[in-house]
Amino acid sequence: MKYMLDTNICIYLMKHQPPSVGRRFAECRQGDVVISAITLAELEYGVWVSREETQNQNRQALDALVEMIPPVPFDRPAAAAYAEVRAAALDRRRDALDKLIASHAKSLNLTLVTNNLDDFRVYPDIVLENWVEDN
Repeated sequence: MKYMLDTNICIYLMKHQPPSVGRRFAECRQGDVVISAITLAELEYGVWVSREETQNQNRQALDALVEMIPPVPFDRPAAAAYAEVRAAALDRRRDALDKLIASHAKSLNLTLVTNNLDDFRVYPDIVLENWVEDN
């Protein structure tokens, strides 16, 4: 494993937009990319609250994504990493799920891929990439 995808990158892959994300993902080997169980929970919520006319399409897109990119359970090392991540940003209360995802990536020594770099830069020892920026 090399990369953990943030929720926004997963949504871009599901929607096939922007193309730079799909191109970058295609360059990875099978097994190099995972998602956190926390990200999967966010994506499941998105399907649940989507409009009735798009819910089936969104369900199919999420199921296809999970077939390609396995979710990784949030385990004890991730919980331990959460303590440091949360302590580094005590004043930031709005991004509880981002803290959990950052902690998970940190515990596995994975690069976190996101389009929200500024949301994650505050956390210690998190390696970040943005696949939306066409390199």
